[in-house]
Amino acid sequence: MSVDDKKGMKELPVDIGISDDDIYAAMKDIQGYLDITPADLKEIYTLAFRHALERITRFVKANDIMTRQVFFVKRDTPLRVVAALMAERNVSGVPVLDDKEQIAGMISEKDFLTHMGTRDKTHFMSVIAEYLKGKDCLSMPIRGQNAEDIMTSPAVCVEEYTPVSDIAALFTERVINRVPVINHAGYVIGIISRADIVRAALVKTKTEI
Repeated sequence: MSVDDKKGMKELPVDIGISDDDIYAAMKDIQGYLDITPADLKEIYTLAFRHALERITRFVKANDIMTRQVFFVKRDTPLRVVAALMAERNVSGVPVLDDKEQIAGMISEKDFLTHMGTRDKTHFMSVIAEYLKGKDCLSMPIRGQNAEDIMTSPAVCVEEYTPVSDIAALFTERVINRVPVINHAGYVIGIISRADIVRAALVKTKTEI
């Protein structure tokens, strides 16, 4: 395993969380006599889970776990429309496409917060706090603007055959929560979030361990 692979493994937000009661319940489910203590079994399972997780994230590719239905906006999409789309689809970020349907940037909740009239530019609750003061309209700085005015560009992207381990490391390195997946022609074909990686790892380890 390369250094990058190991870095990706360490940063995956997976908490196995196996309790002693879980171990006792599992041992009761096994027919016959087991000459092994719960502590031994817990250690074995934990190690097996870790090895399986490392194996999966090395060999599973972006196109294996990506969400294929991608909600996107154009550069000239009004921010009020972008916000409405993100709220309706319950997503915290969307790709911004140019006239050639290729990715021009990404726009996220953080981009909105950064450009709105709040003292704290990183937390949603700061918006609530400022709003409750009732002094100014927080949306005034971005009212009438379009997606291209606040999007993050260039967008961080991965290709469809990028290993999940590399994507996990990228999330940590760039402090991001999602990346668009592009094909060889540069068109967006999917999107991957941290939740997609964790979900895929958990599902696969449950079926393989």
